[in-house]
Amino acid sequence: MENQISISELHQKVGEEITSFYLVAEKELRDGKNEQYLRLKLQDRSGSIAANVWKEAKKASDEFDAGDVVKIKGNVVNFKGQVQVSITKIRFADVSEYNIEDFMARSKISPEVLAERFFGFIDKVEQEHLNKLLHLIFDDKEFFTRYLNAPAAKGWHHNYMNGLIEHTISVAALCEFCSTMYPVNYDLLVTGALLHDVAKVTEYEGKTNIEFSDIGRLVGHLSLSDQLVCETAARIPGFPEELLLNLRHLILAHHGEYEKASVRLPQTLEALLLHLCDNLDAQTIGVAQLINAAPPNAVWTEFDKLNNRYYRIFRP
Repeated sequence: MENQISISELHQKVGEEITSFYLVAEKELRDGKNEQYLRLKLQDRSGSIAANVWKEAKKASDEFDAGDVVKIKGNVVNFKGQVQVSITKIRFADVSEYNIEDFMARSKISPEVLAERFFGFIDKVEQEHLNKLLHLIFDDKEFFTRYLNAPAAKGWHHNYMNGLIEHTISVAALCEFCSTMYPVNYDLLVTGALLHDVAKVTEYEGKTNIEFSDIGRLVGHLSLSDQLVCETAARIPGFPEELLLNLRHLILAHHGEYEKASVRLPQTLEALLLHLCDNLDAQTIGVAQLINAAPPNAVWTEFDKLNNRYYRIFRP
């Protein structure tokens, strides 16, 4: 690709006109004061940025979909402290014009390191039935490859390739630390951490942009993870009923609140800690991603729709 400008470099181009290729992560036709405009979220491996098509928005919108790569010409502007692109020309890009890997955001930690850390936690689980359960699920090479590449979310935190396993390792590490502070069952808590989001492998689909699968929308990863655990545990002779019941509760309660799609409220100490550790990592990384996406001189992040606030950036 000629003259390709990475999104991380765009803050240096404020006031300039650019021509470049980007992946359309999100697309929304909105009503403006006088006519419709097209709001886009453009992405490459270095990050994402908001962009707008002000003229002939409906016509432009009909020519490509979210998940497509487009070639744009536009002006880089600073609007209320946020760098955006005001697009003057946009077209669908043919696959011969780009390498899709250039637009796929992924963890900064290598897959090999992530896999090693993940199985390191499995090796620490000494309870024989839980250890067997984890190995039956994750020793399946086809499944683990999908798990390794999966994102952890569509739009808030770890929403990139390898994001799911990165998030899971962080939650397991937080749970491990908590086990040194509070009277919990280590094996149960860490197993719950390793399995709490396991069905996000099937909840999301799409390689270039993250979308919910039909089963992800209709059933969701909490219930799907519970189903996978139950089916796998049934293959292990003598799996203790009480142990399975408590593990299932960790998975079904880890969202913490009914308003946040939790199947149950946390009703064991292990379930409460898993919820808190999961939320700590998700919220912290979500905010960190907003901060990292802000221009170097920005004082505030973009608006966080999920939590209904901006975040002030501390630069010592």
